[in-house]
Amino acid sequence: MGTAGNGKPAAAGGVALVALAVWLLPAMAHAQLRVGFYDTSCPNAEALVRQAVAAAFARDAGIAAGLIRLHFHDCFVRGCDGSVLLTVNPSGGKTERDAAPNNPSLRGFEVIDAAKAAVERSCPRTVSCADIVAFAARDSIALTGSVSYQVPAGRRDGRVSNESDTVDLPPPTSTAKNLTDLFAAKNLSVEDMVVLSGAHTVGRSFCNSFVNRVWDQSATPPKAIVDAGLSASYAALLRALCPSNTSQTTPITTAMDPGTPNVLDNNYYKLLPRGMGLFFSDNQLRVDSAMAALVSSFAANEALWKQKFAAAMVKMGRIQVQTGTCGEVRLNCGVVNPTSSAEAVVELVGSNTPAAGEGDVATS
Repeated sequence: MGTAGNGKPAAAGGVALVALAVWLLPAMAHAQLRVGFYDTSCPNAEALVRQAVAAAFARDAGIAAGLIRLHFHDCFVRGCDGSVLLTVNPSGGKTERDAAPNNPSLRGFEVIDAAKAAVERSCPRTVSCADIVAFAARDSIALTGSVSYQVPAGRRDGRVSNESDTVDLPPPTSTAKNLTDLFAAKNLSVEDMVVLSGAHTVGRSFCNSFVNRVWDQSATPPKAIVDAGLSASYAALLRALCPSNTSQTTPITTAMDPGTPNVLDNNYYKLLPRGMGLFFSDNQLRVDSAMAALVSSFAANEALWKQKFAAAMVKMGRIQVQTGTCGEVRLNCGVVNPTSSAEAVVELVGSNTPAAGEGDVATS
């Protein structure tokens, strides 16, 4: 300990150092995410998740897109903490899962539950639901796009899930500025946003997400329209598919990439210049010059896009994570642990847990 000029201990300096240490805790927590986190505590964790995803994919190839989107929707709301999985809001009210951006379109919950059950049988109270979601998204990308990358783990599960927090999710009606701002709020760049938008090359969308591009529902009766940036022929196909009275509950869906709907490739970027970006937000990547340049680059070079996509997924997987003794390791992904239970405060311990600030891996 240092001393003040009068020879007395520098108490104020000590307090300042303690305050600085407390302020640095969140940054240190981020560093605890690392590849191989469960190598000792649950060495077969990732293999069990991979098996659950592969089994679901064998039954329905479309589930892969759902699991990728599940990870995105988890991370963008309160960080990657499994909050999107909760079916009950401990403080009352609706959860993220019940919110319009997620219900009824979000899927894959049963796959996460199956993976969690398998992991719990093998390694009780060890692997978080948030990490399982991240592993499942990675495995889905491998199955649909032959893209491999390692997932830094060590996330813990949150105890809060509010419908209102889903305002952080970029809606399909987003402008280029909306997209830039929403991603910047999560420390993701314009390039990250354009790269991650390429996930729209797999999966399906409900009519309600794009109906306003082909029908003017405010007119009486509704009037056929063709939104700027949408080709007339594609608009006609969408109009034939989606009735003019489409609403949030209309169950009709269409592939976001009509050419290769179950393959993670760069076809999304090739469709945009042809006026075949399904959402208004997709077309915004064309009208912004910086984004358009990236679209052209990825359309011309699939290997480049896949490399950047894997890196962006890892970067996204670090958003506002809880680690160490923050949060909990949920025993059931749909509900928080009972506060009276010892398991509610059990620490998530990986193999050779590094000291704060050690063991992090590059994100790009």
